[in-house]
Amino acid sequence: MWMIFSGLIVGGLLGFVMQRTRFCLTGGFRDMYVQKNNKMFYALLIAITIQSIGLLILTATDILQIPAHSFPILGTIIGSFIFGIGIVLAGGCATGTWYRAGEGLIGSWIALVLYAVTAAITKTGILKPVMDKINQPTNVNSDMSQTTGIPFWGLVVILTIITIFLVVRTLNNKKVRVAVPKLKQRYTGIRYYLFEKRYHPFIAAIVIGLIALLAWPMSASTGRNDGLGITTPSANLVHFLITGETKFIDWGVFLVLGIFIGSYIAARGSREFKWRLPDKITIRNSAIGGICMGFGASVAGGCSIGNGLVETATMTWQGWIALASMIVGVWTMSHFIFVRPMKKVQQQSAKVKQQTQIV
Repeated sequence: MWMIFSGLIVGGLLGFVMQRTRFCLTGGFRDMYVQKNNKMFYALLIAITIQSIGLLILTATDILQIPAHSFPILGTIIGSFIFGIGIVLAGGCATGTWYRAGEGLIGSWIALVLYAVTAAITKTGILKPVMDKINQPTNVNSDMSQTTGIPFWGLVVILTIITIFLVVRTLNNKKVRVAVPKLKQRYTGIRYYLFEKRYHPFIAAIVIGLIALLAWPMSASTGRNDGLGITTPSANLVHFLITGETKFIDWGVFLVLGIFIGSYIAARGSREFKWRLPDKITIRNSAIGGICMGFGASVAGGCSIGNGLVETATMTWQGWIALASMIVGVWTMSHFIFVRPMKKVQQQSAKVKQQTQIV
């Protein structure tokens, strides 16, 4: 009972906060390349830093231990790159797909189903030999402290200093703000703060970092010594639905179900829930994106949350290499979907303007 309750609570909080704050890592990574805007990436660093400081305290007081492990360099790079391509096509990362499904987006439902099914097939099905072939030859120690000689607390201090510097510089960067008309306030009191007020990404990151930290002791209390994770729980949910075997049900499964429920509550409360049927191109992209996400995250040993938020906070090479690789994947696909078409339009406009001047 506690496993069900704690998993749903943590997942519900995460889904609610992400939906209400529109915390989207896919959009953040894309904006770094397309719009030269790093704000969401810095928000991710805030969440990582808060979690790493909390883990430093929890491990120093022997409340929990972070298990050491090896990781496949090649699989992490290839898998994360493919995952990065997939989340652009799907319109959201693993967590984003779960919470957007809770908003009623059919495209996200398509991506979510294929993501979970492909992850299950890759982890235990016909694609497992492919994953094993990519991963086995390149397993090395993932612990940054052991390989660099810098203690965990030292790495946390370095990350904290970098994050504070970037955040302060961003907040002090005074840009000309475009006046945006405000909609009439619909709610009052606590309902306004829960379902209407818009929050800065940095505020959202602080809350998400605390939720990610909370996940560790909550998960450990059920025998699962790990933090937030999306891919394996999604695959386990598929296995359970197909086989009916309860061995696949753990804290992580209730976590992802909680994300969906929390997002649904947030979307309903803010009147943002609506069944939305995408066009044919979006359906195609969502399907391909979901498949790439499931395969890539399985090969890499994690998604934008498991690797990008959790493994980075534990100071592992797997987390930081995966984060860099998925960002490159996002930029690559963003170039073909957003940048190249934009440049073609600009070139055509310039050509028309030039012809007009000649005439």
